[in-house]
Amino acid sequence: QVQLVESGGGLVQAGDSLRLSCAASGGTSGTFVVAWFRQPYGKAREFVARISGTGDSTHYVDSVKGRFTISRDNAKNTVYLQMNSLKPEDTAAYYCAGDPLNRVVVITAVSGYTYWGQGTQVTVSS
Repeated sequence: QVQLVESGGGLVQAGDSLRLSCAASGGTSGTFVVAWFRQPYGKAREFVARISGTGDSTHYVDSVKGRFTISRDNAKNTVYLQMNSLKPEDTAAYYCAGDPLNRVVVITAVSGYTYWGQGTQVTVSS
C-alpha cells in the first residue's frame, strides 16, 4: 500500500517562501500523478497543483500561478511544492494526493485521488 508523508510546513511572514515535500513509499510510489491540495480551517479542501508521473506536465489553480512550482524527483520518490511570495490567504493545511490511474486529464476533485498524506500546516502572517 502506498503511503504519502508531507513535510516542510511552518509559520512564515507574508512574502516569505516555503518548500513542501511529499515522500512516497510502497507500491509503484515513484510513477503516479501527484497533486497538492489545501484546506483552510473550516473550509473545503481545494486543488492547488498537479504533476504528471513523468514530471513533464504541470497544472495550477489560478490563485497560485507564478508563485508556486510543483516538481518531482522520481529517484527519491518525492514531489515538491515550492511556494514563493506567500500570502495570508495561503494559510491552510496542505495535503499531497496520488492518482494511481495516471490519468492524462487533469483531475482537480478530491474524489479523483486514492492516496492521501496526513497534511502539513502552513501559516502565513501579515
